[in-house]
Amino acid sequence: MTILISNTMSGKKETFETIEPGKVRMYVCGPTVYSEAHIGHAMSAMAFDVIRRYLEYRGYQVIHAQNFTDIDDKIINRARDLGISPDQLAEDMILEWIAQTARLNIKPATIYPRATQEVDTIIELISSLIEKGTAYHVPGGDVYFRVDRFENYGKLSHRKLDDMIAGSRIDVDENKEHPMDFVLWKAAKEGEPAWDSPWVPGRPGWHIECSAMIQRHLGGQIDIHGGGSDLIFPHHENEITQSESANCGCALARYWVHNGMLELRGEKMSKSEGNLVTIRELLDMGGGEVFRFMMLGSHYRSPMAFGEDTYEAAKRGLDRLIGAVRDLDRREVPLSRPDHPLAEAADEARAKFETAMDDDFNTPEALAALFDFGRIINRERDQDGATPELRYAQAQLQDLAAVLGLKLRKPETTAIDSAPFIDLLVDIRTQLRSAKQFELADQVRDQLAERGIIIEDFPSGSSWRAGS
Repeated sequence: MTILISNTMSGKKETFETIEPGKVRMYVCGPTVYSEAHIGHAMSAMAFDVIRRYLEYRGYQVIHAQNFTDIDDKIINRARDLGISPDQLAEDMILEWIAQTARLNIKPATIYPRATQEVDTIIELISSLIEKGTAYHVPGGDVYFRVDRFENYGKLSHRKLDDMIAGSRIDVDENKEHPMDFVLWKAAKEGEPAWDSPWVPGRPGWHIECSAMIQRHLGGQIDIHGGGSDLIFPHHENEITQSESANCGCALARYWVHNGMLELRGEKMSKSEGNLVTIRELLDMGGGEVFRFMMLGSHYRSPMAFGEDTYEAAKRGLDRLIGAVRDLDRREVPLSRPDHPLAEAADEARAKFETAMDDDFNTPEALAALFDFGRIINRERDQDGATPELRYAQAQLQDLAAVLGLKLRKPETTAIDSAPFIDLLVDIRTQLRSAKQFELADQVRDQLAERGIIIEDFPSGSSWRAGS
């Protein structure tokens, strides 16, 4: 088994080899939780969900960390506009993300670190950079990183320092030594959330939180660092700079993996431009499975166009695959592989599927293998009906689709009563507890309790009832 993976750092496909045999440490940048997540966020999360699922299918143990930026200017400003605390806004948005990604069949991360819970580690990391002379604090209390002290600054985005100033996200501060120096610690303004530090009460900069989280939770070096291609510069570039400066030049990640951007009617989706579709809107129209199918139809590194025509085309394609297993009863599947041409077709489909996915997770080619197999199944059904051999083939098709996160069932309708939704939240809580995400699990329980729903835990599992 050889898996090839595209590495943004080298600009080419490389053989996938992990730091520790059989184990993958994967860190994927998550949302800044100040408003509703949109389908661009969903596309990125699904792309790395597919990568994780396939690595697990191939026998790897995947430790998947996905952070929440839960303190930021945008969070502070929007919370002020809503008349609530930044903490409350962040909590609400995090719970919404957990619930919505579960409905999109995205597996929960192993670890969900938050910026506000990493402040001690962040301060230690910044202090070490100051001691090394690669960071400095200015009279106002902010702390900056000296980019000209990092010899290879720009190696991920393949830029030169002198060419970076134009068009980049630069905080204007006359105290900075170099225009591209980036903030590690921000002095708090009056009325803003703040943490004590050796410099001034304030809060972490955006980039430093990810370096601290990887240091604390994943040992400082990881196999895969993922995120959208819009994060390559400056965010991921700055992560590399500060992490490798603190760790004597040791590579932060072996493979830098970036998904393409989602375009809405030919334009890149953007909250600031207002041209977006929220995940809530997608789910309300019953399109979670269809949207995943759309994402799979494009290579994860390529841009994906979202519009009515592409959505309807994806819906038709998904219906074709669903049709191939529409009458499957798993109780009728033979326990062992039958000696039959359908079993041979299943083996061939699996081989083509694996060949495609081994080549940088080529989901369009993997889907093509499933479609070819589905046509064989439909022909057999038309000729011989529901034989045990047909059931075996259908189960194989369904199992391969599951590696991509497809359940192959009709999309949910908008008519969702409260009981199935509560069942879903209880299941999410169970998954969070299994992943030792006890704080988030408790938040789900408490939010339901506020709405009169009581969760009860038993050795056999959890159930719920309406409170009196």
